[in-house]
Amino acid sequence: MNKLLGRVVIGFVLFLILFPVCSSQIFIIWPWYGRELTVELLILLVPFNFLAIMLLWNYYLCIVTDPGRVPDSWQPDTQSGEGYEVKKLTGGPRYCRSCEKYKPPRSHHCKQCNRCVLRMDHHCPWVNNCIGHFNCGHFIRFLFYVDVTCTYHLFMVTRRVFYTMGARCWDEPTGLELIFIIMNYVFSIPVLLAVGAFSLYHFYSLLGNTTTIEGWEKDKAATLRRRGKIQEVKFPYNLGARRNIASVLGSNPLLWCWPTVPPGTGLKYQLSMGDGIDAQHNWPPRDPTLNDQQEFKLPSSPWTYENGSFNPTLRPNGTRLRSNRSQSTSSYPPYHPDYDDIDAVDARTPSPDSGTDYEEDGKDAVRVRRGSEGYEIRPVDRQEMLRQLMGDQADQVDKYQYYVPEPPSDDEDEEEELADDDDLPLGATRTTPIISV
Repeated sequence: MNKLLGRVVIGFVLFLILFPVCSSQIFIIWPWYGRELTVELLILLVPFNFLAIMLLWNYYLCIVTDPGRVPDSWQPDTQSGEGYEVKKLTGGPRYCRSCEKYKPPRSHHCKQCNRCVLRMDHHCPWVNNCIGHFNCGHFIRFLFYVDVTCTYHLFMVTRRVFYTMGARCWDEPTGLELIFIIMNYVFSIPVLLAVGAFSLYHFYSLLGNTTTIEGWEKDKAATLRRRGKIQEVKFPYNLGARRNIASVLGSNPLLWCWPTVPPGTGLKYQLSMGDGIDAQHNWPPRDPTLNDQQEFKLPSSPWTYENGSFNPTLRPNGTRLRSNRSQSTSSYPPYHPDYDDIDAVDARTPSPDSGTDYEEDGKDAVRVRRGSEGYEIRPVDRQEMLRQLMGDQADQVDKYQYYVPEPPSDDEDEEEELADDDDLPLGATRTTPIISV
């Protein structure tokens, strides 16, 4: 996330926290107790302010604490027998091509932070940081204190509202107090519902020692098991509820709600009882139907197809197209009576022997070329467009009236011959000698 945008989001979250905390005490609770400091008022506000301070403290730690990065010199020791995750295709240790480092168990690459994060859970935009091994406990405590503080806040404001219903006229809230009561409800209830639902998911994941990414992997494994593709695979990092919580919040239960440094280095994790190194290597399980697929390798040349064969749509065809343009064409337009369709060759129409692939759906369909760039319509010149237009209009019923002459008779043939003689010069007129008897 952009630094400026991240700071804006953090400022918005701080406003959501500080507005209900401050306005409820200044404009609602303080006037309700007559603006006097009493023991009853302290009993009500001291726990609320303690919860608010713990909330802000854990939120600050979520922002500034590094979730954990992979050391430059770290490499998995394949000879020691310690657990390390492997790639499913090669069986070797997981390697990040972006960071050019080996991946420790449960680590993943974050595109927002542009580095690998130890025990990555997710990238949280509300803290502008990744949630990983070293700040996951602060994040869990932050969610816990948001739920408790909002609940305590709503309890105080609701208590003031119920007291107003049975109060006398001089104890009724003022207009300003009533406005802030409504605004506190508007701010607190949506936050409690949204963060509460989010907290339930993360508390459930904490009991199973599962991150958000590993939760998706467990769902995928359950789907493969339900479809009968794999046998049941046990999650290798589930140590039991208490030990799962201790692996994130610390071994002392009295300090689970207090900010502490999480145990371990984040480079290796304890496996559940009865699970060996093979159990860690088999997680997450892979779809067995994908085992027959070969590993994808980039071709040496960009003019290749799939894994080495040449792309058939990239064969050269420009030379034959240029040779077709040099062929002779008819000197008459298409609508001329002496136009010969057989001898005429369109300069822009490729020959059947050319390298281009054309398809026709019907007799009068427009020819379409299918190549590496998709589909391309063959260019059509103006004469061909005019010929197609005249042919389409001529086929329409009652569009034109055609004159069909009748065959000439014998009398008409003699009259035509006489008419032809009248057109000849006088010297060339045929004369019939008159023979007198």
